[in-house]
Amino acid sequence: MVSAPVPPQAPPTTAAAAVRLNRDDWLDAAFAAAVEHGFDGVRVLVLADTLGVTRGSFYWHFKDHAELIAALLARWLAAEAASKQRLQQPGSDDPVKDLEQLLDAALAHGGADLSNMRFELALRGLGRRDAAVAAMLLEVDQARMALFAGKFARITPDTKTAIDLAALFYLAIVGSFQALSRPQAAHPTKQYLTEIIGRYLIQPQAR
Repeated sequence: MVSAPVPPQAPPTTAAAAVRLNRDDWLDAAFAAAVEHGFDGVRVLVLADTLGVTRGSFYWHFKDHAELIAALLARWLAAEAASKQRLQQPGSDDPVKDLEQLLDAALAHGGADLSNMRFELALRGLGRRDAAVAAMLLEVDQARMALFAGKFARITPDTKTAIDLAALFYLAIVGSFQALSRPQAAHPTKQYLTEIIGRYLIQPQAR
C-alpha cells in the first residue's frame, strides 16, 4: 500500500563510485532483488554484482546478511506506518467516496507501486517460514483491518458489520494484489477491479 524507493537504474561500476555507496543503495538493491526473485534472491554476492562493487563494500554498511534483511524490513515498516497515518485522515466528507479513494490508493500500481505489491508478496512468502516476520505481518494486518473497519463505521452504525465488511474489503485487496502483480499478461486491470469492488462492496452500504 505504500511506495518504496525505486532501485538505481545505473549502478556504479568504479572503485570511486563504490566508496560513494551508502546503506540505502544496498537496501534499494535488496528491495529490487526481493521483488524479482523473492527473499531467497537477496544475496550479498548477487547484490554486489548488481551494484558493480566487491562484496567487501557491503561490510562497510552492514555486519551481515541478517542485519541487511532487518534494515530492509524496518524501512518497509516505517513506510507502512506513514501510509497508515496518511490514510486515516478522511479523504472526503462523503464516507463512500472516502472508501473509494482508499481503494484506489491501495490498488494503485505501475512503477514503484507495482514493485511494492511484489515486495509484499515476497515478504509474505518469507513469513511462512520465519516466525518473527509472520508476527510482524500479523500486526500489520491487524492495523490495516482497524483502519478499514473505521472507514466502514462511517457508513454503518453496527460494529460487527463494519468489521465484517473490512475483512471482505481486505480480502478483495489482497486478491487484487495477486492479479495486478503478475508479469504482463491477460489479467484484470486496476480499473476493472476498482469498479467491481466499489460496486458490490462499498456502494451498497450507503443505501
